[in-house]
Amino acid sequence: MAGLAPEGAQFDARQYDAKMNEVLQVDGEEFFTSYDEVYDSFDSMGLGENLLRGIYAYGFEKPSAIQQRGIVPFCKGLDVIQQAQSGTGKTATFCSGVLQQLDYSLTQCQALVLAPTRELAQQIEKVMRALGDYLGVKVHACVGGTSVREDQRILSAGVHVVVGTPGRVFDMLRRQSLRADNIRMFVLEEADEMLSRGFKDQIYDIFQLLPPKIQVGVFSATMPPEALEITRKFMNKPVRILVKRDELTLEGIKQFYVNVEKEEWKLETLCDLYETLAITQSVIFVNTRRKVDWLTDKMRSRDHTVSATHGDMDQNTRDIIMREFRSGSSRVLITTDLLARGIDVQQVSLVIN
Repeated sequence: MAGLAPEGAQFDARQYDAKMNEVLQVDGEEFFTSYDEVYDSFDSMGLGENLLRGIYAYGFEKPSAIQQRGIVPFCKGLDVIQQAQSGTGKTATFCSGVLQQLDYSLTQCQALVLAPTRELAQQIEKVMRALGDYLGVKVHACVGGTSVREDQRILSAGVHVVVGTPGRVFDMLRRQSLRADNIRMFVLEEADEMLSRGFKDQIYDIFQLLPPKIQVGVFSATMPPEALEITRKFMNKPVRILVKRDELTLEGIKQFYVNVEKEEWKLETLCDLYETLAITQSVIFVNTRRKVDWLTDKMRSRDHTVSATHGDMDQNTRDIIMREFRSGSSRVLITTDLLARGIDVQQVSLVIN
């Protein structure tokens, strides 16, 4: 279901390329090198046996394009910039790289992963845990809206990996509930989203508190110049792994455009679609939190079972709604772009913007 975020509005390509070249040249030299080695199978990547067991048990059979190129350089300890569209397997790429490098005899935080939303952080935590099932990995999601004391208790008991949103992670580092001494890997997931949500200063603040020798991985669907600016400040001789659009495996997605001439006709059109299509589950994206509430009321009044989530809701409510939707007990989820990236629900057969 990933790949929902609109792939960027119109922009001046020449201007963009000029800006990119300026950002990527450091003293006239290329800032990063590209990395082109391709591994056709997980077995050929030199991964530990128990990690491989976790990968196969999770349901992966053959690595996707980004996994074929991205897992090995991360496992080698290189700084990486990995760019591929949503839905192509970036999360499992860095999870595998982290899990391969952890020292499991040391129950201290050795890897820190930052994500732009609480839901995405919690999902990454689940993937990390599942892939590391046979390794006995301890992972904790540090996100806002949950009990600070509970976070402190879990962190003091010891974990290998922390996945979190920037605000809560910075808070835990500042209180020294999260000790940075043993952190060797730092991952920014959906880096472009993180910057567009205004986390830039917090990411810088967090980075200041981490050890000087640290491996950095930046993962993103798009790489706007300001994302590359950040990578320049943090990274040491990074390799860039770029999966071109023609190598992406998202053939299963068909896109349609319905020309609804007037705003007030949208609701009727939407209800017509629901009456004529056999849909397992669907997500409807709207622009504002107010619109979420409005559309939810309108659809409920027409006997559609829908649930809704947006950033004004407390964390507990958001968790319950996502659980209901994942389990299939709620059929339609109405949301803002809060969930536009990285949230993976297999049964979703229709996405409406």
